[in-house]
Amino acid sequence: MGALLDLVQLRTFVAIADCGGFGRAASALRTSQPTVSQHVRSLERVIGQPLVEKTGRSTRFTMAGETLLVEARRLLAVHDEALCRLGAERTAGLTVGAVEHAGYQTLPDLLGALMAALPTRDVVFRLDRSTPLAEATQKGTLDMALILGVVPDVGGRQVATLPLRWLAAPGWFLPPPDRPVPLVAFQEPCALRRQAVSVLEGLGWPVRITTEAVNLEGVLAAARARLGIALLPTAFGVPKGLEEITPLPAQDPVGLRLLSRRGLDPEIESSACAALREFFSSMAEFPGALAAQVAIGNSN
Repeated sequence: MGALLDLVQLRTFVAIADCGGFGRAASALRTSQPTVSQHVRSLERVIGQPLVEKTGRSTRFTMAGETLLVEARRLLAVHDEALCRLGAERTAGLTVGAVEHAGYQTLPDLLGALMAALPTRDVVFRLDRSTPLAEATQKGTLDMALILGVVPDVGGRQVATLPLRWLAAPGWFLPPPDRPVPLVAFQEPCALRRQAVSVLEGLGWPVRITTEAVNLEGVLAAARARLGIALLPTAFGVPKGLEEITPLPAQDPVGLRLLSRRGLDPEIESSACAALREFFSSMAEFPGALAAQVAIGNSN
């Protein structure tokens, strides 16, 4: 008998992509990380090629891994449809990516709004940056993604706009014009980082990147530690421990867009889009209540 693909291992492989890593996949599947790793090694033996590779501290799929991911989704979809026809239906999954800016301090509420709009779906949430989320949606490894509108030529539907603010620790001051401005930012590629550098240099300041981070919390922590200024979209006010630097020119708000993979049921996309617009609209209408909620969360 020829090589066979194991459906359990394929489901693990898809979970790694959907959840954003081996550890998160293990948590979602209620298993151990060594088991997840073993499933990947077993698939690699069947395929005869590496499926993942290390890039510094992170892991990403190889070209063979990306190809297997697409095929795994197809096989699992056929399998689940067969179970449905046989009367053993399982809850259909939906993988939704989002930038951290969209759910900072309100992620449970945001996820709850989506789950309420899609009650027949088992929603799995993945946090990442706009560019990888857009690429994953275009490849079909994500069903939908909520990204910043700074990514060019990706389409999608706008569900909200986020104010773009210059943020720094309280009491932080801009240096004299002959001194570089310390900037904390995301690692490249990052359109907002390039925008911040362009604006500051256009005002006559040289720019020195003092901190690069891979996630929002890293950028915020560096700014709170007085390592520099950051240009960030903030959905629900200024984060705790920071203040807006108003002498710098105001920047246009950035759009928040919902992308969908090719072939996704249009009704799912429309329901999610409507739920997200209502969610962000309601948050904008009650900023005081939200601020109190965030303050309570930060005090715990």
